[in-house]
Amino acid sequence: MLIKYITTSYGQTQKLGENFAKEIFKLPKNNTAIVLGLSGNLGGGKTTFLQGFAKGLRIEEKITSPTFVILKKFQILNSKSQTNSKSKNFKFKTFYHFDCYRINKFEEILELGFKEIIKNPENIVAIEWPEKIKKALPQNLIKINFEFIDKNKREINFKM
Repeated sequence: MLIKYITTSYGQTQKLGENFAKEIFKLPKNNTAIVLGLSGNLGGGKTTFLQGFAKGLRIEEKITSPTFVILKKFQILNSKSQTNSKSKNFKFKTFYHFDCYRINKFEEILELGFKEIIKNPENIVAIEWPEKIKKALPQNLIKINFEFIDKNKREINFKM
């Protein structure tokens, strides 16, 4: 399924990310992590989207691109919106933000425990520049592509 959005400002891109996080909470519990792959040019809105996404996950820390550290980890605060009606347990506990821009070989990501992270169903994982680690990506990847239309306008496509 392909879903397209047009945003015309930084704030709209963040709001789209925030709303998408709330939709993630509605997904049925999976046997593996929820994994998002965000593709697009530098400055295309990937990190802006993830700032809103993190807000939707109730993460209070400032979200910046982990270009130089490759990985950042955040605790997801408990939220009524992510409870399972059959249990009081929270589905998601940790948000991982990877930026693979500086990765040269996909094996580099494996050294960071990537395979274990994406196997854990309590994790939500966002990967900027997923094409750099194509061989390591799961089949159930939610693809999000960011395209410049003009200085402020972006077309954001979700493929699930």
